[in-house]
Amino acid sequence: LFDGIYPFYPQQRKVSVFDVSTIIVIVVFLTFACSFLLIIPGIRGRARLYWTLRVLLSLVVGVVIVTVQFTGDWETGWVKANTSYKSFSRALVNADIGLHVGLSGVNITLMGNPVNQVNETINYNEHFAWSFDADYDHSYSEGLERGLPSPVLYIAEKFTTRSPCGVHRQYRISSHYASATLWVAFCTWLISNILFSMPVLVYGGYMLLFTGAFMIFSLLSFSTVRNSLMCPIQFGTATLHTGYGGSFWLTLAIGLLCFVAGITVVALHYFNLDLLKTFFGLREDKAEEYQEMIEVYVNPHVSKGL
Repeated sequence: LFDGIYPFYPQQRKVSVFDVSTIIVIVVFLTFACSFLLIIPGIRGRARLYWTLRVLLSLVVGVVIVTVQFTGDWETGWVKANTSYKSFSRALVNADIGLHVGLSGVNITLMGNPVNQVNETINYNEHFAWSFDADYDHSYSEGLERGLPSPVLYIAEKFTTRSPCGVHRQYRISSHYASATLWVAFCTWLISNILFSMPVLVYGGYMLLFTGAFMIFSLLSFSTVRNSLMCPIQFGTATLHTGYGGSFWLTLAIGLLCFVAGITVVALHYFNLDLLKTFFGLREDKAEEYQEMIEVYVNPHVSKGL
């Protein structure tokens, strides 16, 4: 021991509160939103309200599609337990242990209750990636070399390729196809905005329907991991159970919103085209063009002579 601490354990890892990629995405979309708010005073009448609703709703859909790619709470679970903290030690700690599954990997959280126990600060959040450009087993081996706490290694071992649980391949493939489907949804969202600005309203509505469909397909892809039997994660008498997290339900909500918006646009196109044009500001534009044509091309002297 070195001052009461095993020498092969490095400095404590702190919990990561925000992901850098998530922050970048949010900042980019906030920049677009602020830029729009700067020009919104120049829009007159009810069109200002319609423009605000359209732009803000569109930005919300876009930021959710991109942000959930980097979040780690598609599937989450927590348990409070008394467990061993380190190898070669009989000391028990009381801690909250969390498992957070994302599309790119798994985060394992260990937080002491209280944080300071056995002369250490117990506050860990370790990420193990399983994307196709990452080696999960190598990350797990590095965790062993660094001497991570036993609860973190115990959970991480469940997702290795050599684990008897056999869930690594299912999680990896399901997450990969869910991510790919979301990127397709992002492309259809861009196309819908282009079509609405041209304007080709009914085809923009169809693209919104495709956006919602691909978001639902991504959820179906990720939910296939439930077909695999998950090995029990037990700490004494306590068992860690997981369920769908915030990113999963947020994606479902935005996908249903795209469905509702797309169906509304298509229905209005066939049953109440004037209302649809009013919402997109087309009727006012045509009225102004007609007024300008009257002012430019009508000659009162010629008409009086006729």
